[in-house]
Amino acid sequence: MGTKAKRLVVANWKMNPKSDKEALALFKELAEGLKDLKEVDVVVCPSFLHIPAIVYSGKGRNLQLGAQNMFWEEKGAFTGEVSPAQLSGFGVKYVILGHSERRKIGETDEIIAKKVRAALDVGFTPILCIGETLDDRNSGEWSNRLNFQLRCGLENVRREEMGNVAILYEPFWAVGTSRACGAKEARETRLFAEDSIGGFYNDPNISKDINSLYGGSVTSKNAGSYVKEAGYNGLLVGGASLDPKEFIKIIKAVA
Repeated sequence: MGTKAKRLVVANWKMNPKSDKEALALFKELAEGLKDLKEVDVVVCPSFLHIPAIVYSGKGRNLQLGAQNMFWEEKGAFTGEVSPAQLSGFGVKYVILGHSERRKIGETDEIIAKKVRAALDVGFTPILCIGETLDDRNSGEWSNRLNFQLRCGLENVRREEMGNVAILYEPFWAVGTSRACGAKEARETRLFAEDSIGGFYNDPNISKDINSLYGGSVTSKNAGSYVKEAGYNGLLVGGASLDPKEFIKIIKAVA
């Protein structure tokens, strides 16, 4: 990617749909509904199992493919894992790393840092997810939490590579709920994250290269505010991305 010239909206299908048939139907409907939209880069992140069917269908050339996770080694005896090289073979360009749902089941900042490095090494754009709990937010500890996640996640990333990394803020308390973060709060967090990263690299102008995304209970009603008021360059959309009509509305609101 490397620039912030275009908006970016990412669909995270999580462990949905249930079959290739359903996944293809959803993907084709999105591709058709967005065929004339040029202002936004749209990335769809299906289950690993549905990526081959989507690729082999030859549909949706206007959409880009991403993955919801990956391992950091190229190959080896790692039961149940999927490597960057395997994903690259199917044309994947983006990968979500450190999602709150992965962190909740034990994925550590050290693991996430290895994955970010591995993603860059194969030419992917890693989407590094950061976020805080409601207790962190209410106690004022949110800034320390996010600073630590950023410092660890970007530990192996060189300054010149930051244009190829997307930073996603997803408050844990808003993911999978109906409680979305307000635009003012989201803007404050974006500015804090960009300042923190500028401090890591001793470069106050680094915000020009940072692709900042927001995620967490995004709908067509609040999508525009995260871009126009909070200043994010795009969004990660979970449940709403499984509803083609709603997802298309979200993308048009961002455009």
